[in-house]
Amino acid sequence: QVQLVESGGGLVQAGGSLRLSCVASGNILRSNVMAWYRQVPGKQRELVAVMTSGGDSNYADSVKGRFTISRDSAKNSVDLQMNSLKPEDTAVYHCNLNQQIAPWNKPDSYWGQGTQVTVSS
Repeated sequence: QVQLVESGGGLVQAGGSLRLSCVASGNILRSNVMAWYRQVPGKQRELVAVMTSGGDSNYADSVKGRFTISRDSAKNSVDLQMNSLKPEDTAVYHCNLNQQIAPWNKPDSYWGQGTQVTVSS
């Protein structure tokens, strides 16, 4: 099993910055994918940023140039630096880890409990 614990959410004015952190513990494989998703009430959870254990990353178009994802493999952690925040970034942000024990197994997906980010206008 894998546990994910997020921290760093809060209230910030538009144009401000926040940094989210997520630490994973448990049976973590060397090869995995960690990501940040966000969700607002009544809408589907959307991918914000993702990074593989090899360092490849990708971002939602809405956050490109403003958000940066980073990982520390030694600490099994993933951070999300959010700059130039907008009111539409307000959401609950969830950390996610995907890993596959063997090629013939479907990937296992783990989620943190989420951290609230609120951006005031």
